[in-house]
Amino acid sequence: MSAAQETGSDNDLVADAVRELARKTRFPVTFGGLIEDGVVSVTSIVGNRTHALDGLKVHPDRGLGGRAMMELRPRMTSDYRTSPHITHDYDVFVLGEGLRTLLAIPIVVDGRPRGVLYAGAWEAVGNAGITTAPAMEVAQSVATELRIRDEVARRLRTAPEQAILQATQREQLRETYAELRTIASTVTDDSLRQRLSALEERLLSITDERPAAPPTTPVAVTHLSRREVDVLACAALGSTNAEIGAELGLREGTVKAYVRAAMSKLDASTRHAAVARARRLGLLP
Repeated sequence: MSAAQETGSDNDLVADAVRELARKTRFPVTFGGLIEDGVVSVTSIVGNRTHALDGLKVHPDRGLGGRAMMELRPRMTSDYRTSPHITHDYDVFVLGEGLRTLLAIPIVVDGRPRGVLYAGAWEAVGNAGITTAPAMEVAQSVATELRIRDEVARRLRTAPEQAILQATQREQLRETYAELRTIASTVTDDSLRQRLSALEERLLSITDERPAAPPTTPVAVTHLSRREVDVLACAALGSTNAEIGAELGLREGTVKAYVRAAMSKLDASTRHAAVARARRLGLLP
């Protein structure tokens, strides 16, 4: 994976998290980013009324977000303008958007801050405990995904050349699988669809790395519908909802519904986490 591809993927992860943060909390404005070269660049913003937050870069020791990252715990103020407990390096951004209440949740991986998510409101919001718990769940989900990516990157760095070649072949298999699902979605002949399904199973068996569970361990079975697998297979390749809809002949809203349903069945808070869990369960290559 190139650096540009990795950055894009990380930005998508943050964008999903910011949208999920808006959905899970009462705050109308959410934004965030990951640390790169020692500073957090805010790469995703939802619900803003102005462009004041554009270009915000947060140092880990400055502002409310910096304090959250230094202390490795959420920090909140219901009156940002007058708060004496934070530096006000970023007033031009926060006050420019007119935010009064601000919650900062650090993204912590292995005891180190990797980024920060924010939730804000234009008025005072009390009862911080009501919103902090779901906000922390979102941050922890991002941290888990980053931890997985770190481990994959570490293994690729230490793997022999042949292993890297196999990783490239695996991506080709995944592209082939997604294309096969797309073709199958247009087939009405039952016998041909069964043959395509058998090919899909063969591709899954080639990439199946699921660890064998001990005989005494109950294994929960997750069933995805044919369409849910179709959209996840495309999403696994980085396709947007609009691109998936065009590929499968579905409305964008319908694609979103399938993605949400798959996420719910897989108990995943983001589409990236849904893809990862589907792969671990052998539902995707």
